[in-house]
Amino acid sequence: VEADNGVVGFAVSTGGEPAAWIVEHHLSRFLIGADAADIETIWDQMYLSTLFYGRKGLALLAISCVDLALWDLLGKLRDEPVYHMLGGAVREELVFYATGARPDLAKALGFIGGKLPLHHCPAEGNDGFSKNMGLLADMRERVGEDFWLMYDCWMSLDLDYAVRLAHAADDYKMKWIEEALVPDDYWGYSELRRKAPPGMMVATGEHEATRWGFRMLLEMECADILQPDVGWCGGLTELIKISDLADKHRVMVVPHGSSVYSYHFSITRHNSPFSEFLMMAPQADAIIPMFSPLLLDEPVPQNGRMKLSGAPGFGVRLNPECLLHTHSK
Repeated sequence: VEADNGVVGFAVSTGGEPAAWIVEHHLSRFLIGADAADIETIWDQMYLSTLFYGRKGLALLAISCVDLALWDLLGKLRDEPVYHMLGGAVREELVFYATGARPDLAKALGFIGGKLPLHHCPAEGNDGFSKNMGLLADMRERVGEDFWLMYDCWMSLDLDYAVRLAHAADDYKMKWIEEALVPDDYWGYSELRRKAPPGMMVATGEHEATRWGFRMLLEMECADILQPDVGWCGGLTELIKISDLADKHRVMVVPHGSSVYSYHFSITRHNSPFSEFLMMAPQADAIIPMFSPLLLDEPVPQNGRMKLSGAPGFGVRLNPECLLHTHSK
């Protein structure tokens, strides 16, 4: 998004060319000639005009990216980081857990916990279930008693399997079970939370969108931790509203790993006490910036912690060596 004075705000999206088409052929009409500070008005226009084909999914990915680009632009125009515009940091640094296949290596790198992918599905029966428990048991032995371990099930289980998994994993002090069911099964999540072992948390929301979707999760008491992705849920403008709702319900908001786009939010909120870092290295043995090589100056944790810079906007630049394709209207 380019201002009249040539200052450019930008963000990245996983929506690919379909999302780019939506931005160029639909959402752009609400940006051309607009005031960069009118982010709430622009968000409403984008959301309401896409209701008949949007509400979630691809349209929200496009809206989220435009919204993040506007926040980046406004920060650059005001010469201040986004987190200052959100009210300022409430802590000196962010603290991270790592998502990847090797929590033992994450512990050595200074992270407070490690989240594993669930390798074996319900269709594999008792043998697959035993293998899931065996992997968890092996990791618990490697990392010791106090390091967090979690299972990311990526929407792959039914309720009975998820409850059984949670109780079996309690023997290995699993901290939470994540995205066990399909995102629209609010009733299943509510029951899973009731049936989970005492002290084990239920996490979900990565694939949920807007304040209305998260209101459903909150009012049905589906989760102890909400995990909105700022690039999918409606952008930073909507994430603020989601967080305010969660705060009223005393539920934590730990955004799905989205690098600087969630870091600037999390450091300003008391109900976001820790953050997620995605281990992008193929062997999960090195800390690599999430959007490398597309972004320059992208911060990464050091010993599981990170201080944000005071650079304007989100503090990152597009790498000029990356070839960008521009499609004409």
